[in-house]
Amino acid sequence: MARGLRIALAAGEHSGDTLGAGLVEALKALAPDAQFVGIAGPKMVAAGCEAWFRAEELSVMGLAEVLPHLPRLLKIRRELRERIKALPADVFVGIDAPDFNLPVSAWLKRAGIPTVQYVSPQVWAWRQGRVKTIRNSVDLVLCVLPFETKFYEQHGVDAKFIGHPLADAIPLTVDRAAARVALGLPAASPLLAVLPGSRRAEVATLAGPFMAAAAWVQRARPAVEVAVALASEPIGELFRSSLGGVELPRPPHLVTGHARDVLAAADVVLTASGTASLEALLLKRPMVVAHRIVPLTYWIVRRLGAGKLPHFSLPNLLAGRGVVPEFVQKQVRADVLGPVLCDFFDGKMPAPDWYDAFTSIHRQLRCDASSAAAREVLELVREAR
Repeated sequence: MARGLRIALAAGEHSGDTLGAGLVEALKALAPDAQFVGIAGPKMVAAGCEAWFRAEELSVMGLAEVLPHLPRLLKIRRELRERIKALPADVFVGIDAPDFNLPVSAWLKRAGIPTVQYVSPQVWAWRQGRVKTIRNSVDLVLCVLPFETKFYEQHGVDAKFIGHPLADAIPLTVDRAAARVALGLPAASPLLAVLPGSRRAEVATLAGPFMAAAAWVQRARPAVEVAVALASEPIGELFRSSLGGVELPRPPHLVTGHARDVLAAADVVLTASGTASLEALLLKRPMVVAHRIVPLTYWIVRRLGAGKLPHFSLPNLLAGRGVVPEFVQKQVRADVLGPVLCDFFDGKMPAPDWYDAFTSIHRQLRCDASSAAAREVLELVREAR
């Protein structure tokens, strides 16, 4: 059954590309003659997936922000689903990007093609009514967070916790000194890592306040060096154009394409919410997490229920309590973030047991996720046949 499989995938951004590449590699190990096609980033292509469209074409964040891109996205979605049906694929795996992938899955499921959503939408956090859409769109949800399966079980959706590939890829302990040597960063200076995100809307809104906060820290603690992790050269250009005239007492180290090394090298981290905050957790780095989006999108999200959660950052959601400070919207400014970051450099942590909490979560998420996901996908195909 493993020979000749046609597996379609669609990944929507940098983190999805990483997940997709791991899944493709694990599927190839179990089904060596499988063919992989769809929407892929460079890592997925290197792993052996034929890219009908590029993953970065889907990298649009927010509700209001997506409107200018909607005609192009709808065209890609229509072409993708029709090509998958014409192939035909034995299974479709949507990787994250639920607003794009779930409608594709629903259409393909009606056409008789098994469908998988790899990475659950945060349906447990807001717009819980979407669980009906998920139930009607996919045959299986692959969950990377352990608390998600209980929610799906309550709503009659087949969901499996597979662990998180990042937890498999990152060692339980990481050498800070080696990371600094690899990046050419000062060995002895205290280091602040700044991660403004990988999506354009995210970077455009966070670059200015994040660097203003870094400048605040350098003025208060002159020995602190600043390293900024940039996802790509285009993101770097956007970052520089979004600073709004902010200058640091000493120029920051701008590092492109090596976010994990920047995190590993850091003493303290200022990061956007999302995957970067999870990486900081897995690398056991104290962090401040911030989230800022355009006011219209924030208003819509609040109306749809996101404000009901006590926390929004992954470290706090996974811990079930506030182990890291998190700030949103108007709180994301230098005079709020700067003092908290300085407290971290002074050894004043909001949760004294933060390191043990991070280590415990890391162990819980280490499940050889890519292999587990591959086995679940092939089992679904086997059952469909």
